[in-house]
Amino acid sequence: MQKNFGSYTKCEEIPIAHPPQYQPQQPGIESIMIPRPISEKPSYTGSGKLLGKAAIITGGDSGIGRAVAYAFAKEGADIAIAYYNEHGDAKETQSRVEQLGRRCLTIAGDIGDEDFCHSVVEQTMRSFGRIDTVINNAAVQFYQTSIECITREQLELTFRTNIFAMFYLVKAALPYLKPGSTIINTSSETATEGFRDLIDYSATKGAITTFTRSLSLSLTERGIRVNAVAPGTTWTPLIPASLPPKYYMSSGYDSLLKRSAQPAELAPAYVYLASDDSSYVVGQVIHVNGGSSFGS
Repeated sequence: MQKNFGSYTKCEEIPIAHPPQYQPQQPGIESIMIPRPISEKPSYTGSGKLLGKAAIITGGDSGIGRAVAYAFAKEGADIAIAYYNEHGDAKETQSRVEQLGRRCLTIAGDIGDEDFCHSVVEQTMRSFGRIDTVINNAAVQFYQTSIECITREQLELTFRTNIFAMFYLVKAALPYLKPGSTIINTSSETATEGFRDLIDYSATKGAITTFTRSLSLSLTERGIRVNAVAPGTTWTPLIPASLPPKYYMSSGYDSLLKRSAQPAELAPAYVYLASDDSSYVVGQVIHVNGGSSFGS
């Protein structure tokens, strides 16, 4: 189904949720966003569902990854964050995780580099002595109005960051994952709905969904559960860093809830998939999109 941002009638009032704003690069800097994303729900207190466990979260410095880091910390997990170069955001996330009483390791680098993924795993093991959950969350996307505008360099970068990195990190972490461990991938509603101006990004998200299902078939017999979360439009730094204002000024208006998600609204889905609450959930994609689509 093609997203449509230009068919509103005169009787409809389009809410302006997010003003035009500048981001210097992808995946973007959360500290300069207007308004700032909501990373925590005050009502979310945690109940020890991940007590004593350790998780790797790519893109954990901001956006959905940051919200997941906070929720995991509230549930008792230590966090290793792999991020690109947004050092201020990473420090802010680390400080909050530590305020919540858990350890937080920050590791800067390019997850599209297989050697870096090995380094993330090695540093996590040295710091925490275990890995219980791997969350493949980081991504890039590039707005292009036609496939003819997608260069080979862009195509390779998008696939290397969004899907190759998942292969690299899972392969590096697998020797340390034990029965009961979990892998959670971030897909997207674009995997099933498509998006006309994000063709290569949408293609990687479709690949992530199939990767999730295929990997679950491979690892379930080893006691490792693999699942995914498919967010709808969510207010994260990647949105203003990659899309023109026309897409995010009324972001989420096409959903049943008539707004975009806040990262804190996605985090509980990751907690669920990492915890024993989801012990019978394998190879699934949980759609958290406000009713903008119904997935598959």
